[in-house]
Amino acid sequence: MPTVKESVMSMLKDMPENATIEDIMERLYTKQKILNGQRQLQTGQFYTHEEAKEIMKEWLK
Repeated sequence: MPTVKESVMSMLKDMPENATIEDIMERLYTKQKILNGQRQLQTGQFYTHEEAKEIMKEWLK
């Protein structure tokens, strides 16, 4: 499994030469959110669709 540094370096190599710092930051932010979501799925930290609908019913009262 690649290290964080190796993953970032690979991501940077795949980006266009004219990428801005904002482009890089956005890509890193998105990647981090995806990794967090995957981690939550693996540890069971999520709501089913039905659970989410019930929560929304309470919020919308």
